[in-house]
Amino acid sequence: MQDLTTSLGRLTGERRATIDTPTAPPSPLRPIDLSDDAVVAEVLDLAVRVGEVLLASGTAAMDTTAQVQYIAATYGLSRCDVDVTYNSITISAHRGPTRPPSTTMRIVHYRSMDFTRLAAVDRLIRGVRTKMMTPTLARETLNKITTAPHPYNRWVATFAWSGMAASIGVLVGGGALVAVVSFLTTMVIDRIGRVLNRAGLPFFFQQVVGGFVAATPAITLYNFQDQLGVTISPSLVIAAGVTVLLSGLSLVGSVQDAITGAPITASARFFEVLMMTGGIIAGVATSLKIAAIIGSDLPLISNTPPPDITEVPTKVLAGAFASLFYALACYAEKRALTAAFLGGFAGALVYLMVQTLATGPIIASAFAATVVGFAGGLMARRALIPPLIVAVAGITPLLPGLSLYRGLYAMLNDQLLLGFSSLLAAFGIGCGLAAGVTLGEWGARTLRRPRILARTEELLRPTLRRREEPRRPTVRRRRGPVELKKKKAQASGVPSAD
Repeated sequence: MQDLTTSLGRLTGERRATIDTPTAPPSPLRPIDLSDDAVVAEVLDLAVRVGEVLLASGTAAMDTTAQVQYIAATYGLSRCDVDVTYNSITISAHRGPTRPPSTTMRIVHYRSMDFTRLAAVDRLIRGVRTKMMTPTLARETLNKITTAPHPYNRWVATFAWSGMAASIGVLVGGGALVAVVSFLTTMVIDRIGRVLNRAGLPFFFQQVVGGFVAATPAITLYNFQDQLGVTISPSLVIAAGVTVLLSGLSLVGSVQDAITGAPITASARFFEVLMMTGGIIAGVATSLKIAAIIGSDLPLISNTPPPDITEVPTKVLAGAFASLFYALACYAEKRALTAAFLGGFAGALVYLMVQTLATGPIIASAFAATVVGFAGGLMARRALIPPLIVAVAGITPLLPGLSLYRGLYAMLNDQLLLGFSSLLAAFGIGCGLAAGVTLGEWGARTLRRPRILARTEELLRPTLRRREEPRRPTVRRRRGPVELKKKKAQASGVPSAD
């Protein structure tokens, strides 16, 4: 019990991720000269470039705004107006009544789930606050972060995506054959997507191609299973591939923006998620239609029963490894991989245990996401990484790939009511996951606040004080006759005989 208390104390202690820090700016020790336009422009450029990395990685708009304001305030620009939209960041700094405001804008042209870069920027923000880095040094550090190559080879990411698909295939109820087919199919999807991305094909059509490739091998193998002497469920293979394709979408960020008060950015992100999901549906539907034309019919899909208690350990480990592989595919650091594994383990365990109570997938997903968000916030404190890494990786195995495929298949077979219900269920699961993560992160941020923050509502900067050494007591020794004679001689000005 004592060891458990110590571990919980370390998790909920004073160390906090930068995203959890208060929005009140600290008082800088050496603020910049507000009359120097070049220095002010350098600080504003640093702030918006940091916000660019955060926004491109899927961070919520309000959290990105808080980080941009904090960096500017650290250097003395405490009065700033920051506007973060779907693909742009604008910051305007007020420099007093007699000076014109300074404004900088930056457009985000890319979306990149590079967790190593995100963690490095998080450490840079921490260094700006604690080490009082100069704007020039901070900008040079940021340049090195954004231009550094990925920490892993691209083939490592490909095998990670494939391992994630195999783990999800086991999580949804498949066996060894489903895992192997999902692994190979996802490897083909990733390599084709890389070629199409280099060719500049819009991401929507890349999703269409990915959905087509995800369904075709499963349908082909199902129609030749008698000749091959195997038994396979094609729906599980397709669901694993669809989940991998859904994992790169910013579902969490879109719902967080809607909840935390950024409706415009939330609408843009959510529309992007719908469009990319529509591309996956179009690709899978094309494959199914071609199979129907040539006479290859798939079996009817029934609702998945609650998992047996004996299957829970295997599925929990599958969910944990799916989160681990997703973090690895997004180039996460080693300590972030451990946190992602634990987040996926907790999420899969809670999801399966709640689902055994016959509560339904939406409620089970919301409960599991809340636990993932809460645990992710605590582990992010301990590992000093952004909570987004643990949250996104933890809920990825729970994305509604099977419900999405079930609804699409039903609608293609003229079962409109069942198909529409399944698609709505997939939509509800996605919203429940994102909302649960937001609630869990809020709980982690408010669980234990630093004492100085609870008392003053702001963080105080360190000050230098002279340390006063205690005075040593004066020891007087008794003087002898010779010493007394010398003292009298010195007082009278007559030299002594010595």
